[in-house]
Amino acid sequence: MNSPYNETLQYLFAQLPMYQRDGILPPKMDLAKTLALSEAFGNPHHQLKSIHIAGTNGKGSVSHILASICAESGLRTGLYTSPHYRDFRERIKINGQLIPEYEVVKFVNRYRDLNLSIHPSFFELTVVMAFDYFASQKVDVAVIETGLGGRLDSTNIIQPLLSIITNISFDHMSVLGNTLPEIAAEKAGIIKQGIPVVIGEMHPETARVFNQKASETESLISFADQNWQAVPKQVRNGLAEYEIFHLGKLWHPSLKLDLTGEYQKFNIQTVLEASRYLKKFWDISDQTIVSAFFKVKAISNFFGRWEVLNKSPLIIADSAHNEGGIKLAMKQLLNIPAQKLHIVMGIVKDKDPSLILSEFPQNAIYYFAKPDIPRGLDAVKLKEIAAQYGLNGQDYASVNEALNHAKKKAHKKDVIFVGGSSFVVAEVV
Repeated sequence: MNSPYNETLQYLFAQLPMYQRDGILPPKMDLAKTLALSEAFGNPHHQLKSIHIAGTNGKGSVSHILASICAESGLRTGLYTSPHYRDFRERIKINGQLIPEYEVVKFVNRYRDLNLSIHPSFFELTVVMAFDYFASQKVDVAVIETGLGGRLDSTNIIQPLLSIITNISFDHMSVLGNTLPEIAAEKAGIIKQGIPVVIGEMHPETARVFNQKASETESLISFADQNWQAVPKQVRNGLAEYEIFHLGKLWHPSLKLDLTGEYQKFNIQTVLEASRYLKKFWDISDQTIVSAFFKVKAISNFFGRWEVLNKSPLIIADSAHNEGGIKLAMKQLLNIPAQKLHIVMGIVKDKDPSLILSEFPQNAIYYFAKPDIPRGLDAVKLKEIAAQYGLNGQDYASVNEALNHAKKKAHKKDVIFVGGSSFVVAEVV
């Protein structure tokens, strides 16, 4: 017999359009339904002090690190992110604790009782659920990650204290645009009148877009990588150690982060720049910031980024799923000494495979699988396309079957990488 919570989830997944699972966008993307739904629930977002985070890569890590810093500073901190890996409730957390099942049931029942004429998407309903829960729990701050883009993203009804855009790369081009400036313009849609904005990485093609938008909205703008430099030192015992410089001067000789992907250096710089602004609103000390970096996973319940699943053979799962993210992940992967490299891979069918597959190494053994969602690209089809890029291997019925075959073939000094999509990682972490 289904529990009320499981029945509620079935309703959410079956009755409402869900882009992340199905790859089908609502027929008209705008904020009208989100605003109407929020109004029906008393506009809970008006009660929140928030931080809004967009970007192609890194926004999940930046969101979790910032939430950890706020929580470590004694603030009751809400965190909204997407997608989830194992449990729907991962999307909505307070100080690392998942929203209780009964709160999900209660919200959906209230929504159904309203019998509204609007028919929101899965994402629109989930966003308002998060805002309603955070308001009812009287959080001190809500860290809100966008889902897709920024300008028309459902989260963009908030008026934050700070906007953050991590970086711009090619992803979701059918929706956001085919050039970096076009994509940047969509992300820049989260920049609000008079609200400061931190841009993680300066890029010659996108900087002018952000500067122009900030000028129009009279928003103070800063580029994190122009002010901060995180220099990797070593990775040991699950901690990555960095030397941190601010405006060319040593800020910290040994900052330790429990997320070991090399790409985290960009996110560190972004978080440190954002923290300068947050100090204007709350008592956040440098000592607390350093302490929070050390235990992001524990504080914010974060996983799926350069996750070490086994040490002999070394098995790593990483959620990089677009050109920019995979390029950085492969760079780190290829620096690891390995007798042989095994890659368990799956992607979604609405992504341009050429942008992803061209970043993977040809000297690896591949295990192709379809992520267990409607958006997943068929494993046989993926194998055929991958062969055009010199990536050869076998197709398997599931991600776990592919991983099990990789484990059987791999020797102790080999390395197994699991990735290509966050939905692939979700099945193994």
